[in-house]
Amino acid sequence: MPGMDTPFVQVQPDGDRYGRPSSGWRLRLYIVIFEADTRAGRLFDLTLIAAILTSVAVVLLDSMASLHARYGALFNVLEWFFTLAFTTEYIARLACVRHPTRYARSFYGVIDLLAVLPTYLAVLVPGLHALMDVRVLRLLRVFRILKLGEYVAEFGLLTQALAASRRKILVFLAFVMLVVLVMGTLMYVVEGPDNGFSSIPVSVYWAITTMTTVGFGDITPKTDLGRVIASMMMLLGWGTLAVPTGIVSAEFTVQRLPRETTTRTCHECLSEGHLPSARFCRDCGAPLPPWQQDARGRR
Repeated sequence: MPGMDTPFVQVQPDGDRYGRPSSGWRLRLYIVIFEADTRAGRLFDLTLIAAILTSVAVVLLDSMASLHARYGALFNVLEWFFTLAFTTEYIARLACVRHPTRYARSFYGVIDLLAVLPTYLAVLVPGLHALMDVRVLRLLRVFRILKLGEYVAEFGLLTQALAASRRKILVFLAFVMLVVLVMGTLMYVVEGPDNGFSSIPVSVYWAITTMTTVGFGDITPKTDLGRVIASMMMLLGWGTLAVPTGIVSAEFTVQRLPRETTTRTCHECLSEGHLPSARFCRDCGAPLPPWQQDARGRR
């Protein structure tokens, strides 16, 4: 966020994913929007972050009945202001890349569209309330908060860590499901329908809430053996909850340490993401321009 030493970095591991223009106004606009290491790019990102946070705050406040009754007109004006601003930003992103469809189909392209679509749908389709409550469309505006992930490098690192550890997490979840299925079946046999364990699915539900240490209390064991099994499930839950945290943390460390992501661009092949210490392009071998940065590592 503003004031931190870490700059806002557009994480683009694929380099020229959307097609960097070679010259003209599109290139200048591309540098401002997509290259966060420049002064104009940082100003654009910080302004957009402030707009996202403010627009989400407007949606949250507008959902409160007392505030909506007093400031409903103001909230409506602010909502349209942010909608038009995000629409302009979305069109500018599509206009300054060589492959607009590729950006429109990307994760952040879809998020950009979701940030503006609900407001237009509520106006353009008057009969939409027959299919769904208009409040659902208003709540979809909160998804604008997901746009923040494009401007903080740590979001990209966390995504890569989750992707790298997905197989380990799936194996862990499979083990947990096996445990709750066995323990739930055992509790169904021990307690039975008379004590609230009316079926194996209900018993598995109890095992999941117990193993996650939630324990709603709607179903509780009554026999001594059932309480022993429940105690084992609670102790086992403490240990299992730490496993996925350790897996993701280890992968996050691996992703973070060896990398120093920038938007430094080769002037020959337009490849991005070179290290500040690099002298030649990693793709075409052309000499790179000197990397100018201040004490905080910014250009």
